[in-house]
Amino acid sequence: MEFITKSARETQKLGRKVAADLVKKTPTVIALTGNLGSGKTTFVQGFARGLGIKKKIISPTFILMRTYKAKKRKMLYHLDLYRLESNFKEEIENLGVKDIWKEKKNILVIEWAEKIKDILPEGTSWIKFEYLPDDQRKIIIE
Repeated sequence: MEFITKSARETQKLGRKVAADLVKKTPTVIALTGNLGSGKTTFVQGFARGLGIKKKIISPTFILMRTYKAKKRKMLYHLDLYRLESNFKEEIENLGVKDIWKEKKNILVIEWAEKIKDILPEGTSWIKFEYLPDDQRKIIIE
């Protein structure tokens, strides 16, 4: 499905809707791809709200991963691979990411997921972001 959002608020609203739809399956891994400024973190902010998370959601670019407690004892892990330039498999092992995506109560959202595409579990949901003119975003959910 393809969506065009015309503001950050619309991108967050779509994130809230996707949270309701995608979290029905467990465990859940959501892979986000797109250039800088294409709306990935803004989407995750709405997604987190859709899970009932009230805490402020900020990009984990410098620390790689943030964790949030969601409704129904679920956990949201927000991973950002932007700063990783090599040794992807080793870094994923060191972070314990494989253990995270195996746990049924966890939801793992990964920005820059194309860097580890070959090791993501079967059933990963892919969402592509593209910056368009006039502050619009094209968001494709596969």
